[in-house]
Amino acid sequence: MPADPLPAAVFTAAACLGWLTLGLAVLQYGLYTGQTVLAFLEMRRNRKEERRGPAGWIIGAKSSPGISLLVPACNEERTIVQNIRSLLTLRYPRYEIIVVNDGSKDGTARAVIEAFKLERVPLRRPHPAPCQPIRGVYRHRDHPNLLFIDKENGGKSDALNAAMNYAGHPLVCGVDADSLLDHNSLLKAARPFVEQPHSLIAVGGTIRIANGCEVHGGMVINESAPRKLLPLFQIVEYLRAFLIARLSLSRMNTVAIISGAFGLFKRSAVLDAGGYTHGTVGEDMELIVKLHRLFQARGADYKILFVPDPVCWTEAPETLAVLRRQRTRWQRGLCEVLWRHRDMLFNPRHGRMGVIGLPLFVLFDLLGPFLDLAGLLLIPLFWICGLLSFKFMAAFFAVVVLYGVFLSMLALVLGELALFRTTRKRDMALLALGAIAENFGYRQLNILWRIEGIWQFLRKQKGWGEMTRTGLGRKQPAGPA
Repeated sequence: MPADPLPAAVFTAAACLGWLTLGLAVLQYGLYTGQTVLAFLEMRRNRKEERRGPAGWIIGAKSSPGISLLVPACNEERTIVQNIRSLLTLRYPRYEIIVVNDGSKDGTARAVIEAFKLERVPLRRPHPAPCQPIRGVYRHRDHPNLLFIDKENGGKSDALNAAMNYAGHPLVCGVDADSLLDHNSLLKAARPFVEQPHSLIAVGGTIRIANGCEVHGGMVINESAPRKLLPLFQIVEYLRAFLIARLSLSRMNTVAIISGAFGLFKRSAVLDAGGYTHGTVGEDMELIVKLHRLFQARGADYKILFVPDPVCWTEAPETLAVLRRQRTRWQRGLCEVLWRHRDMLFNPRHGRMGVIGLPLFVLFDLLGPFLDLAGLLLIPLFWICGLLSFKFMAAFFAVVVLYGVFLSMLALVLGELALFRTTRKRDMALLALGAIAENFGYRQLNILWRIEGIWQFLRKQKGWGEMTRTGLGRKQPAGPA
């Protein structure tokens, strides 16, 4: 009797799938390598510009544009006062702070009003961007650049739109209520706008993790690596994302996301694009893609840049449950944006963004988790089935781990060149160990969370989920700054 063809067919299909997985992995790693080269080139360009002189000259420049800081706050009672104190100490010639209480259920509004002795004022502005009804506007005579808006709950996008409606300066800067800006962040972020006033429409800065740092008076006064593993892993992850991925995308003018924690925009451009979009958890990426679409349709010569020097400090999740909610939400937001703008994908009419920017997100962030999971599962399976030798399997996993460590170490080098000021050897050793240890469990968890986020998107799951925070640094006394 003829041999049963099923096993041979199964092995052939498995082998084809395995080689396809390996081929796509090689392509992915090749693109990562290309991004690394572009990131180093962009970093070198930034260093040349800095050598022409520090950003402090903007303080006395007549051409320096005013900036309105937009601070959406929902249930941020623990951190909001410290955040505002930090913003009031920023170095910049003309700026205002607009804090929006987005229907908080805790004592956010009371904390701000009492800490800064704010009084209700009859201030009305036109409302070009859609937002929920305003319940009250508050100001203090000693802090004319601090405005507090109390409104009904409408989500982060709605709160940002409300703040932008009251903004009085040509540049707007979204800042998360749980974050702290470096003292010179506005100077460094505004510098490209002064040097390229006609073409530049948005600038993003670096988000750094403050867990483990010493915070006083709303400022990070002593940088230190955290002793807890989860924040340590996230520091390495953030450096890799900002100083390799976004620097390389900036080099190609294909930046598709500026973090909602810190980004500087031309107010007129944001309003022309319709403001922040409601009903999405990826409002930061959605806005950037809308700006690309708008200015490409106009045939305009425009730029959206990432600049590594402006730094915003944020508190990273310290538990797996909170981190999981954050990462699945990020993945849902990415899926929402890519689906909403799917007509741009691989479309030459949308320029580099359609041909390079968005397709990279599809490859790395949508297909990437499935490719990584396939590699983790299929390679051992093929070894068990006798399709691969143990040496090949061991070599495959060694390459995956070593390449991940290589990228992380490069990110640490770029961080040392661009960001770190007084790095201690012990902290660098901890970060290096984190760059190695994250490959054994942490990165695999992220793969699963990203796939879970895609599943949540397909099920049309909404909402942000609770993000528990402990607050950065010491608790500050109440009273005006």
